[in-house]
Amino acid sequence: MTGDEKLRLAFENKNWHEIKVTDSWQIFKIMAEFVDGFEKLAKIGPCVSIFGSARTSNEHDYYKTAEEIARLLTERGYGVISGGGPGIMEAANKGAHEAGGKSVGLNIELPFEQFHNKYIDRDKLLEFDYFFVRKVMFMKYSQGFIVLPGGFGTMDESFEAITLIQTGKIARFPIVFVGKDYWGGLFNWVEEKMLNTEKNISPEDLNLYRVVDTAEEATEHIFKFYDKYLLKPNF
Repeated sequence: MTGDEKLRLAFENKNWHEIKVTDSWQIFKIMAEFVDGFEKLAKIGPCVSIFGSARTSNEHDYYKTAEEIARLLTERGYGVISGGGPGIMEAANKGAHEAGGKSVGLNIELPFEQFHNKYIDRDKLLEFDYFFVRKVMFMKYSQGFIVLPGGFGTMDESFEAITLIQTGKIARFPIVFVGKDYWGGLFNWVEEKMLNTEKNISPEDLNLYRVVDTAEEATEHIFKFYDKYLLKPNF
């Protein structure tokens, strides 16, 4: 179905029977994705999610940084969760897999771009139709978030995490953005416009995330956060 056809369909009047049948079956599909995700991810133990672009080549420095981050995390006992696709997501799973750690992939089925990578543990690959279900899994089963350069999807996932922590809907977890050159302008704008000019956030909200440049800085922030509370991975 083309974009124009979908748009026209959205404006068509539907009778109650059509609405009830379509929406009811959709609810069951959504429930099935939640149940499958909860059952599989509840068993994985402490993990850190690594976000980033699906379009990053395996020759790029950010790809190599993501691999190194995953390796450092697994050496300290953490599993790694990615979006399951290519690019930064593949690098994250590859780093965890080659270091002998748990490698989890939450793949989203897209018409053109996404396919799951080969470095995900076979019993830890989940396929989703719905972005919002997939995001719940990231938020519920991650003990931290490391965000490498990416596009709209990466920003959506990372700002969802910041929002949920800011509003107290999930516990405080460390969030690290890697690449000052890439993220610096965005967070300068956050401070100058959102905070100082418009007062749309609080000064303490700037402490909800950290911007760094290296794999070591990113993982050290995760480790120090949990060392402070005397918490360790338990697998």
